[in-house]
Amino acid sequence: MAATLLSSHCSLPSFSLSLARPRNCHVAVLCSASPKSPLSTVTQNEKKKSFSLKKCAISLALAIGLVTITPSIDSPSYALAKWPALPDVSVLISGPPIKDPGALLRYALPINNKAIREVQKPLEDITESLKVAGVRALDSVERNVRQASRALNQGKDLILAGVAESKKEEGKDLLEKISAGLDDLQKIVEDRNRDAVAPKQKELLQYVGSVEEDMIDRFPYEVPEEYSTMPLLKGRAMVDMKVKIKDNPNLQETVFRIVLDGYNAPVTAGNFLDLVERHFYDGMEIQRADGFVVQTGDPEGPAEGFVDPSTGKTRTIPLEIMVVGDTAPVYGETLEELGRYKAQTRLPFNAFGTMAMAREEFDNNSSSSQVFWLLKESELTPSNANILDGRYTVFGYVVENEDFLADLKVGDVIESIQVVNGIENLANPTYKIVG
Repeated sequence: MAATLLSSHCSLPSFSLSLARPRNCHVAVLCSASPKSPLSTVTQNEKKKSFSLKKCAISLALAIGLVTITPSIDSPSYALAKWPALPDVSVLISGPPIKDPGALLRYALPINNKAIREVQKPLEDITESLKVAGVRALDSVERNVRQASRALNQGKDLILAGVAESKKEEGKDLLEKISAGLDDLQKIVEDRNRDAVAPKQKELLQYVGSVEEDMIDRFPYEVPEEYSTMPLLKGRAMVDMKVKIKDNPNLQETVFRIVLDGYNAPVTAGNFLDLVERHFYDGMEIQRADGFVVQTGDPEGPAEGFVDPSTGKTRTIPLEIMVVGDTAPVYGETLEELGRYKAQTRLPFNAFGTMAMAREEFDNNSSSSQVFWLLKESELTPSNANILDGRYTVFGYVVENEDFLADLKVGDVIESIQVVNGIENLANPTYKIVG
């Protein structure tokens, strides 16, 4: 069973090419492909078919009518805004689209402390500085380091004031580590040791992220009552997915580390973590791998998702989208259906290894167990203007070994998914219930 990822209620002009015509949309398909999106749930009949779209990376989006072309006169205009700016820190994150999963997760935290963001931003910018060839890059890195150091010195009191009272001592220790680390990084630059810059940058950003997480004292909003008894991840968790890779002499096994973000998708992340603790995915094969997405989660048998043994029914969860500037997610409707065409999602499809829920194409609230990872940008899925944003629930990112996702193929086996940390943030777990 494969869940359809993409859903659209659009009226777009058709092309004079070979056409695939899903309901409510008329669009060109530039190459041969299944009319089902690899982002949708797998159906019983589809289990026997191949879902490869190798001949055309963009046919997926075209087949469902999500084309960035001029709409017909009766269609809403599609304003593809730039990367969303967080409240009060828009100046800090302007520029090239953010594609690093760690940075996306840091900026997605529900905090409003400009002082710590002013330390974070120049440290993030080191990545761009290092794109310059040779040791010339170190001149830019040195500017980044000085800017971060100045921001830390000037804003230390404001940063510490934003840390939760119960975590003040930890916050002080982290700020000292950041200060010492910046001194170390300055020395690395002075020694012209380019190779040592990125590891130190990563270490410093981990400290910064920890400070930012310590600013969150409690889960910041109430989940709607109709979903409040479902498994909810009220915070974040980290899992390791171990995959056995077949028919690849250079890579037999790898472990993908994934951060699940319950701050922005508590129902979706909670559902997944609950299934992980049930060992639902252990031993399951990769079911789609077409160069655009990797997908799994379709159980054996007629069901298209997880059947809760305590009820005998398929457990489904709603579409769940957190918008930049909102204090809680919206449920059950795409941003397009809500008319929020310029709204930006807090967890965008920017990063290689973005993790999201598959669903039936015309049922927003049909997600259950099928998940997918986006592999790359295409003409229709550019970072900062992604046609998937606001239509599918993103609930995490692969933060280690994400590049190896592209090596996965149909039939590769998920040996296990194990929780590394954050299980204490899972409310209403059902895996503990017998049956």
